[in-house]
Amino acid sequence: MFDDQAIERSQIIAPALTQAIRESRISIVVLSKNYASSSWCLDELLEILKCKEDMGQIVMTIFYGVDPSHVRRQTGEFGIAFKETCAHKTEEEKQRWSQALTDVGNIAGEHFLKWDNESNMIEKIARDVSNKLNVTISRGFEDMVGIEAHLEKMQSLLHLDDDDDKDGAMFVAICGPAGIGKTTIARALHSRLSSNFKLTCFMENLRGSCNSGLDEYGLKLCLQEKLLLKIFNQNSMRICHIGTIQERLCDQKVLIILDDADDLQQLEALADETNWFGSGSRIIITTEDQELLEQHGINNTYHVGFPTEIDARQILCRSAFKQSSAPHGFENLVVRVTKLCSNLPLGLRVVGSSLRGKKEDDWESISHRLDNNLDRKIDGVLRVGYDSLLENEQSLFLHIAFFFNYQDDDHIKAMLGDSNLDVTYGLKTLSYKSLIQKSTKGKVVMHKLLQQVARHAVQRQKPWKRQILTDASEICDVLETNYARTGVTGISLDISTIPNRVYISAGGFKRMRNLRFLSIYEPRGDTNVRVHVPGDMDFPPCLRLLHWDIYPEKCLPHTLRPEHLVELNLGNSKLEKLWQGTQPLTNLKKVVLLWSKNLKELPDLSNATNLERLDLTGCQSLVEIPSAIGNLHKLEFLEMDLCINLQVVPNLFYLASLQRVRMLGCRKLRKIPHMSRNITRLTIADTMLEEEFPGSISAWSRLRCLNINGSVNPYPLSSEPFPPIMTEPFPEESLEDVENFPDCIKDLHGLIWLCVGGCPKITSLPELPPSLRTLKVEDCESLETLISFPYGSQIEELYFPNCFKLSEEARKVIAQQPFLEIACLPGWEIPAEFDHRAQGNSLTITSSFCRLRVCLVVTPKPHTKVGIVDLLCSMSLNGCPIAESIVTRLPYIRAEHLFIFPYELLDKEGWLEQNNEILFQFSTSSRNIDVIECGVQILTNKTGRKRSTCETCESVSEQVCKGDDDESLSDGRYEQGPIYCSQNGGRCPQCFSKI
Repeated sequence: MFDDQAIERSQIIAPALTQAIRESRISIVVLSKNYASSSWCLDELLEILKCKEDMGQIVMTIFYGVDPSHVRRQTGEFGIAFKETCAHKTEEEKQRWSQALTDVGNIAGEHFLKWDNESNMIEKIARDVSNKLNVTISRGFEDMVGIEAHLEKMQSLLHLDDDDDKDGAMFVAICGPAGIGKTTIARALHSRLSSNFKLTCFMENLRGSCNSGLDEYGLKLCLQEKLLLKIFNQNSMRICHIGTIQERLCDQKVLIILDDADDLQQLEALADETNWFGSGSRIIITTEDQELLEQHGINNTYHVGFPTEIDARQILCRSAFKQSSAPHGFENLVVRVTKLCSNLPLGLRVVGSSLRGKKEDDWESISHRLDNNLDRKIDGVLRVGYDSLLENEQSLFLHIAFFFNYQDDDHIKAMLGDSNLDVTYGLKTLSYKSLIQKSTKGKVVMHKLLQQVARHAVQRQKPWKRQILTDASEICDVLETNYARTGVTGISLDISTIPNRVYISAGGFKRMRNLRFLSIYEPRGDTNVRVHVPGDMDFPPCLRLLHWDIYPEKCLPHTLRPEHLVELNLGNSKLEKLWQGTQPLTNLKKVVLLWSKNLKELPDLSNATNLERLDLTGCQSLVEIPSAIGNLHKLEFLEMDLCINLQVVPNLFYLASLQRVRMLGCRKLRKIPHMSRNITRLTIADTMLEEEFPGSISAWSRLRCLNINGSVNPYPLSSEPFPPIMTEPFPEESLEDVENFPDCIKDLHGLIWLCVGGCPKITSLPELPPSLRTLKVEDCESLETLISFPYGSQIEELYFPNCFKLSEEARKVIAQQPFLEIACLPGWEIPAEFDHRAQGNSLTITSSFCRLRVCLVVTPKPHTKVGIVDLLCSMSLNGCPIAESIVTRLPYIRAEHLFIFPYELLDKEGWLEQNNEILFQFSTSSRNIDVIECGVQILTNKTGRKRSTCETCESVSEQVCKGDDDESLSDGRYEQGPIYCSQNGGRCPQCFSKI
């Protein structure tokens, strides 16, 4: 509270009072009949309302003997006093004061005349102030991106509104990886909730406290003393037994936060049982170790997820620019640095601070350094988890970091099958300690900053003790000089870091008899040969992983013994064949020969009975797939994209495990081979439709995704769907494009996702199955008509980028689908039903309607190259930002396009009151694509929506049909691949409801 009685009155409010208003979390305006007789009070009101608009300050009102309508309209006795005050003021001052009184009169408050007892009113106001203070964030945390969403989730776990006597004390945990923000969340909670508890204590940085050298009893005494000193705010205290906490706190309602616990003894000493604390007490533990919580029996846990792409960029921008978005020219740099930091809040803040004030060139050079170097502050935090591991667990951590990131458990176990590591238990330990995560498809994922921790850990080892070599100069020295390194089990060599060429000696690997994992990779797309090998080079005898980009020879040496190989990855090789004859391949699970353009034949793979994936994308010299592939009954993925000379593919009907087949750009194939009935995803060239679908189509009941591609490249400016080193994404346009699609597509009753791309002669689409949810038709320049969607169709996504001949009837069919979530079609005229319009990228509506549809006109700038671009929406309520989200990922467009999608608002905290205004601002993540016009259609009935978006932020079709590597982590964050929808602080991006 600020007492202004001692301030000398003058024509302007004193700086001290202005500062006090700005530093307040709540302002209470007491409006009496004579309030407007004071210009001082009116100026105070202007400052209060400015703080409400700029900083979201809470404003409460008390109408003391005056009617709120008299304040709003400046009438009655209140109006007379106001007119007298304005008598000698300028018209501008009068207008500002009048508007301020109108605004404050619209704020619902306490009306004195409605209360029988003034003391009761005062008591309610005091209670309201206390409650509002407890749900607002203190100044130190209000600017932290996403903190409010974290606190809402935590408060739902804490059950603070429950009956204290019934609820008793409760243990709640905050768990997540280092640097994710656990301590920040805990401190914000402590700030918000402290006033609800008689005693509070924040025990910071418990990690390592069990290493003090004390015995178990002495340790517990020491920890309990520290806790009691803090909670009772005393300078000294001695306790003589470990039952003191229970004795002193069993009848007290306390809030205790135990931060960064890493040992069970800490919890046993400080919070062993809930009955140690009084009813209503809350004990919050933050930790990286999920196993610790399970050992202590704590099941009520908030797992902190990584921020969304939107939030991650905001965290970086606030640290780097002290604003929420990137300045002009920095947009792409912000995206790149955010990815380098793996969306980790600690990394984003530290790196952002280091980039503050730097120019674009400095950002470029620093971002290049971030690829392989870790800031000391970040390393210091992240390294703690690694240092806490046992030796075997550290070894597993390093192997995942360098060789097995994004692999599933079974693959890692197969790779390490002959080691002395307990992989099953080790993976569980790393997961418990938040050093790895599991993706939605069961892949083990370690974020990039932890991979750099692994690199630094190897560099700190003595050279003769290193099991894994990662330094380019050290590796080159070893391989060129035959230096004995018998203890080495893995080599991870980034070719791009080699300053010159390296010539491996014939015996470079000969003395590395324990080498199991060899990864020589080129991450930047340079296909020049930098690593040369002799024809008679000795390969290590027990290799399980052979990953060698740009292998320089025409054939692998005869010394290679592939019987131990689990994965063979030879992207962009110069190979014409792999080896001679039949080899023992029973351990082989994965073969990748991406862009080996000279490869003319595949070896006999009949012995590869455990092969699960065969990727031949870009093998442009390959003419035939051997018939033996038809006997690989564990094969799940077969990829032959852009094998432009491929003419023969054997029968795949009996491969029960086969789920995904890709033959994009295989334009010399004239028929689709017979497929397994279990196929779920199929990509073909349109030339394969010259003959009817095979008779086995009736058995394709599990086919969910069908991709048909013609001769035109729908992505001429972007290599995103392909490897970065690909230079010829599509064959040249031919005259062989089909003009019609077979009608039997309607018989694919399980199909939910259909994409047709680059078919220049197609003028109409066939009848589609009612199961379809997503239809994408890209760069079909002759397409004019659509057959009406079948009865019962619930199509949700319709994309027609660069289909410029669409008829008016087809446009109506697209725009008026009742369950539409997103539509894209060429055009610059917003349909008439979108009757609220605005030029530019923003539009304001009154918030009395909760359901509406939005139509945007989006245009690329001429002669610009545009890659992957997000369409973004931010929303403000009465000038206060309330949400930001990614609406969709834009396809490549060559001219103006319309994007149509629904929005649904919840009546949250008075959002939908008649006097509120909601501002929508739309933008893209590229400065080369602009939103130039907006339109809104207010929906007053149930049409236009199938379900609330918050039931699932991402459509079923995208869940099923994303690429094999396009998956999200358990917290919903995408590590690779497209982000079609991004939650904002746990809210659905379209309806902003809690998920």
